[in-house]
Amino acid sequence: MDFLYLLEAGSSTLFRLVAFLFLRIIPSPLAQAALPALYIAYLTAAFLAPKTPQTESETDTSEDAFRTLVFSLPARSPRLRRANALINGLLVLMVAEFVATPFLDTAADLSFSRIGAVSSDSVKISVRFPEPNATAHLLWREHTDADPPNPWRNGPALAFTPEQDYVFTVKLAGLWPNTSYEYALADVNRSLTSGPFAFHTFPDSRLATGSHFRFVASSCITPNFPYVPLHGRTITGFDLLARYLFPESAPADAAPGGVDTPPAAAFLLFLGDFIYSDVPAYIGDTKEAYRRLYRRNYQSKSFKKIYERLPVLHTYDDHEIKNNFAGLGNDSTPPFPSASDAFKIYNADANYDSLHDHHYYNFRYGDAAFFVLDTRRYRTPATEDVPAATMLGETQLAALYSWLGHANGTASFKFIVSSVPFTSLWGHDAAVDSWAAFPAEKAALLDALHSVPNVVIISGDRHEFASIEFNTPHMHTVREYSTSPLSMFDIPFYRTLRMQSDETVPQNLSELVMTEDGPTYVNSTEEVPKERVVKYLARGNSKWSAFEMDTRDLSRPTLRIELVIDGKIRYREELVGSPVKLQASNALGVFVTTGIKDVFNRIGIKPSRWF
Repeated sequence: MDFLYLLEAGSSTLFRLVAFLFLRIIPSPLAQAALPALYIAYLTAAFLAPKTPQTESETDTSEDAFRTLVFSLPARSPRLRRANALINGLLVLMVAEFVATPFLDTAADLSFSRIGAVSSDSVKISVRFPEPNATAHLLWREHTDADPPNPWRNGPALAFTPEQDYVFTVKLAGLWPNTSYEYALADVNRSLTSGPFAFHTFPDSRLATGSHFRFVASSCITPNFPYVPLHGRTITGFDLLARYLFPESAPADAAPGGVDTPPAAAFLLFLGDFIYSDVPAYIGDTKEAYRRLYRRNYQSKSFKKIYERLPVLHTYDDHEIKNNFAGLGNDSTPPFPSASDAFKIYNADANYDSLHDHHYYNFRYGDAAFFVLDTRRYRTPATEDVPAATMLGETQLAALYSWLGHANGTASFKFIVSSVPFTSLWGHDAAVDSWAAFPAEKAALLDALHSVPNVVIISGDRHEFASIEFNTPHMHTVREYSTSPLSMFDIPFYRTLRMQSDETVPQNLSELVMTEDGPTYVNSTEEVPKERVVKYLARGNSKWSAFEMDTRDLSRPTLRIELVIDGKIRYREELVGSPVKLQASNALGVFVTTGIKDVFNRIGIKPSRWF
């Protein structure tokens, strides 16, 4: 009979360990499959094991209770065995809640509004109101400190239909550059029902002047992970990000308005895996199944703290569809139609416009240029007719090269946004899911990137952080910053990132040495890794990178990177780029001095409205 006690204790201990791993470390499908078997084995052994009555002289010691309740070691005490059963029963309920919530929480009553794409003269606003055939009006005005404030201006009417899951996205055009606005929602009588919400238009990118702004990038979220009971809509990463972006008080070591105070964030770049359609269990291939996951995230009070105050721009990755999805350039490949429908309604429609319903796009902020890639839809393996596999597809790749050529002379920093890492240093499934699986396309693109100064790649996906340097013999170095997850699991022990590539390239060095004739530069050549890790930080359930670009001195364009892990700043890096002579503009603002602008401001005229 001792065998039954050992089976009861062993299965109980394994069940608890696997449940802890599943709920707090990694929500693996393997753990999910193992949990029912372990719990059934525990129940069977507990039922069949003999029940020995406990006499009055046999009392439970604290040592017995500790080893039984914590480690599930054999216990013949009925009281301790009942306590064990209660603990395991609670764990079953926790696992069931975590697994079932994505299926049961429809968030059908979700109402929200948010800012998406912002330019120097327009803004996109998405609104959801879950009432069939309902209409609402969008009101807007320039935000000033004047009293009384500017009157509300009528915007477009909003119509909500079940075909679009009651989401409607509008574009306000004809705005002034670098100007503060606010919008609100109103009923047919122009009575405000929601808002006001503030936004700020971007500077005019046609001006050949520098910029100073900040943005944030990360990827990968799932609600309530690590798991906490009855917190099904909590997304801890967004809670931490809100405290970072909108602190109640300024840091003690930063003087208000001083050089240590970074500018307010202009937008959040979300790099993919906004939902996990297959974690902890696959949601199913229907439009409603995918839409439900988006509604749940937007219903989260954690995310609401961000999207009501900050423009959010999106791309997607595999988990918005299914793990390691490759579209093959065929939009009818399941489950892409259902997944793309939900992504378009909730995230893509509010992105910058792209031709022919593409999900890749580009935009500008002053003298910074961004190209956001679609790394899933057009993935196609090598064939007899096409010997090289492609990630981007012919049309997107041509658009990227065209953008790069234009940005070369008009932007100080050029940011390429990829949902998956560009580096080939990550192993395991990254060898088949990241750019490492498309070596010919990557090599050709990297050659082009090396010919352009100040190219920075921003990526996510790996649930780790790495700063990567791509070296070349005679041209420009390319940098990559890969950051994730914003609110998901990390991997405690297993590491797949190599610190450098085996392939090397010659690099010319110039060293100042003292000779008899005085200081002299000595030139030499050194072999350096083609790809090299500058900084690697793997742990943390919540990570994001803040990028502060400062090109007010065009002779020294600077990018400062700040990595935040679990709410604390863990790493800073400064990247000084090559000077870029921006193409001249004939916009009036180029010729208006700061002094004259100040004069106009004093008499109530804003020169920013002229360019």
